[in-house]
Amino acid sequence: MNTYNNPLEERYSSAEMLFNFSPDNKFRNWRKLWIALAEIEKELGLEITDEQIADLKANAENIDYQKAAEYEKRFRHDVMAHVHTYGDAAPAAKGIIHLGATSAFVGDNTDLIQMRDGLLILRKQMVNVIKKLSDFALQYKDMPTLGFTHFQPAQLTTVGKRATLWLQSLILDFEELEFFLETLRFRGVKGTTGTAASFLELFNGDYNKVKTLDKELSKRFGFDKVFGVSGQTYDRKLDAKVTALLSNIAQSAHKFSNDLRLLQNLKEIEEPFEKDQI
Repeated sequence: MNTYNNPLEERYSSAEMLFNFSPDNKFRNWRKLWIALAEIEKELGLEITDEQIADLKANAENIDYQKAAEYEKRFRHDVMAHVHTYGDAAPAAKGIIHLGATSAFVGDNTDLIQMRDGLLILRKQMVNVIKKLSDFALQYKDMPTLGFTHFQPAQLTTVGKRATLWLQSLILDFEELEFFLETLRFRGVKGTTGTAASFLELFNGDYNKVKTLDKELSKRFGFDKVFGVSGQTYDRKLDAKVTALLSNIAQSAHKFSNDLRLLQNLKEIEEPFEKDQI
């Protein structure tokens, strides 16, 4: 009770969404990325042993957060803190964890995984809302009610017709969400400044192996598309686009809920009210 808690988390977030963006899920994804990186690097000819891969996998969920915090305090670097923590847990693989990669390899790629997975959770929830609102509109399609312009009495409409306005906004948002998911790109393996120089060095200048590493790793995490170019980080325009998408969904939800409040004042529609609710 002596630390700040966000009401968006306490009251309105699902357990599924909270876990998706939790630190534990983030660091689990970091380790999945390191395992996949090592496996594909081995497949492409780097000197990585089966024993090292097995050690990484056996300790994938053995995360000592206290030790990681101590390393971070020492190094002032969260990624290096977790590299060393993982290396302590999987000593056979210590020398090949994060091989050739930069911090954004785990940081940015995990952000994109969590973004994608969060949107998939949202997609599922939107489907449920759209279905229920569609059922409501059909149920009351013939029930007459007074329509408004500028919240002044205008002409007759039906309760179902009014609900289709809320429904249409959500469907437009859903179409935008579907397009975003279909075109979402992974950062992949790009190196410190986007030139993949460290990986070119590891593969003795073999550009095709670097491209294969980039594409194969992205596919393992469910991304068919990869950013063609990047700096250290992926294009932050993507963050602006997902923010706009979420804003559009929130605007539709606000329109829906605000109309309900106004209609509730007129005693036309009422929200559910539980027995002991105050």
